[in-house]
Amino acid sequence: MTAPLWGAVPLQADEWRFGLWAPSAADVALRLDGTLHTMTRGPDGAWQITCPARANLPYMFHVDGTDYPDPASRLQVDGPEGPSLTVDPSQFDWGSHWQGRPFEEAVIFELHIGTFTTEGTFEAATHRLADLAAMGVTVIELMPVSQFSGARGWGYDGVLIRAPQPEYGAPDAMRTLVRTAQELGMAVLLDLVMNHFGPFGNLLPSYVPEMFSDRATPWGAAIDFARPQVQAFFHEAAMGWLHDYRLDGFRFDAVHQIRDGRNQQVMRDLARDLRASAPDRPLHLICEDERNLPSLRENGYDAEWNDDWHNALHVALTGERQGYYSRFANAPFDHLARAMARGQVDEGQPSPEEPRGAPSAHLPWTAFINSNLTHDQVGNRAHGERLISLVGETPARVIHAALLLMPFVPMLFMGEEEGSTAPFHFFCDPPDDDSCEAVRKGRRTELTGIGYEVDGMLDPCGEAAFAVSRPYPAEDADRAAAWRDLTRRLIDLRMTHIVPLLRSGKIGDGTVSRPTARSYDAAWRFEGGTLRVCLALGTPLGVVAGMPIFTMGDLARDAFALHVEITS
Repeated sequence: MTAPLWGAVPLQADEWRFGLWAPSAADVALRLDGTLHTMTRGPDGAWQITCPARANLPYMFHVDGTDYPDPASRLQVDGPEGPSLTVDPSQFDWGSHWQGRPFEEAVIFELHIGTFTTEGTFEAATHRLADLAAMGVTVIELMPVSQFSGARGWGYDGVLIRAPQPEYGAPDAMRTLVRTAQELGMAVLLDLVMNHFGPFGNLLPSYVPEMFSDRATPWGAAIDFARPQVQAFFHEAAMGWLHDYRLDGFRFDAVHQIRDGRNQQVMRDLARDLRASAPDRPLHLICEDERNLPSLRENGYDAEWNDDWHNALHVALTGERQGYYSRFANAPFDHLARAMARGQVDEGQPSPEEPRGAPSAHLPWTAFINSNLTHDQVGNRAHGERLISLVGETPARVIHAALLLMPFVPMLFMGEEEGSTAPFHFFCDPPDDDSCEAVRKGRRTELTGIGYEVDGMLDPCGEAAFAVSRPYPAEDADRAAAWRDLTRRLIDLRMTHIVPLLRSGKIGDGTVSRPTARSYDAAWRFEGGTLRVCLALGTPLGVVAGMPIFTMGDLARDAFALHVEITS
């Protein structure tokens, strides 16, 4: 393995290597614990030095007369613009060996550290993990924790990709969270943002402008993934998170914006190298990719977030057609049938809008991460309403059960397991009044542009939007307990009946009939048997023969009902 190009790396005894790629810099030195050390420039503009050091020393890179933080910092003294700290992850006690969990067992629980608990820390979240494990959750997916400017945010505006947000706690606190989850039998994934940096506190354009290209993205200048040194930066970051924190894998944000000019070879190489570096346990690699292409799932990635399922379901149940929902507005119940039969809706077929995607039904059903809501679809509304608040209790319970008992990998957003109606808002903490005003204006313009009513919308820069986004504790404890019991029962049924089918192997596409305009009789064949799900989403389906493993409501008379059975 080649030596790291970026960051501070402990070598042996008290010797460390420090590296920075800054090809346009005339002079670079390391300011370590107050003392300047001259660095040596390589032919490609990579500056290196090996010198005595130890953990917990402050350092910065002195580039052409100005001090800058290490872009590969693993910990900051304070904010993202100040000194970095040396970190030696090898001193943490991981306890017993962790063997991981196979992906077909995945029931994913997406959580945001800052709002998962009142304290908003790794330590507080750790204390709540036993409850999730007892409910049957097998995979925790952490929303991004890379350091961003300010004290509160979703995490998708990180500027120091390898440093955990200080408000969440120290690196060892995050390691303790991961160790505890694994001791309870849960894998831990990290949502990693490699496609852009946040707008506040990002100094890289000042001292490594070559990190960026002229191409524009929704978040600013695109990262230049055609450069091998830039590829190395993100490759080392992912490898660092994997091994420094013994993660079980990643959810990679918006990979359609990671463009290297080689058909995303950088992403395929990353999957190969991550897996090769952890041969003793299964890794789970998930993408968010709005293109609906199967290529990454055919080349090292387990699955993608399947927004097609969510969007079609949302339109079918709410009638909303604004923004990205417009693509599914013409025939949402037809789109749901296609998603059940083939995994995705858009597979490159003709469409009133621009064609999108490619055939993907040859992939295993576990290649599709299905969700009824995520941080994105809830938070990117003017008032942060969850789906249950839009459709009501009974429909929400039925689609909750269907999600957990279909063959696709289910993902729950924190609070969903107990039927929470708490909103989840967009929130951030810009550094000054002008930045706050720009965010407010941009947010209102964006939301009104896609048809949302923004009157009464909470200030995205204010503390209230952050505070009210905590789903716990529930306002009605008895109702929340009943929902948790339902979730526990459904996951137990999934582990007992659905997972063995997934292990046995898929046979062909799913089949879906439509007894009524808003009902489905779907079946998926496996070597070990056939899973049948009869689902009413607005009109009764009719009488269904067969011995169910689960029912909810009466399919003969109820507008919302569910029947699930398995036959040999």
